[in-house]
Amino acid sequence: MITRRMAILDSLAIGLFVGLSPAVAAPRRSRAMRVLDTDNDGTVDLDEAKKAASTAFDKLDRDHDGTLSRRELRNRLSAAQFAAADPDKDGTLSKDEYLNLVENRFKAADRDNDGTLDDSELRSRAGQSLIRLLQ
Repeated sequence: MITRRMAILDSLAIGLFVGLSPAVAAPRRSRAMRVLDTDNDGTVDLDEAKKAASTAFDKLDRDHDGTLSRRELRNRLSAAQFAAADPDKDGTLSKDEYLNLVENRFKAADRDNDGTLDDSELRSRAGQSLIRLLQ
């Protein structure tokens, strides 16, 4: 039998739970998600990733020659990964080559092939590999 006191406590508990802000009620978003998810829909799509990649490319291109050398990439890629991302074998990555690499990493991280990355996909090994290119 529910006493009046129990009913009141239950009502208060439900009221507190319903009144929680989304930030408290929902799981915490990763730092990467907060930075990359510019439309705040809870996922990162390829356009958002490429926009971040373009900004990162410009920041990394210290000599402003429109390409990134292995030195400018500062260990974001192994020698083998760099060679695979450099189809013209000129020893640098153009912005287009860099964006193609980001797209490939994005697709590798998109386990469910829905065209977006959620927090769990960003936290995966493939997602972390992508994030290194976007920082």
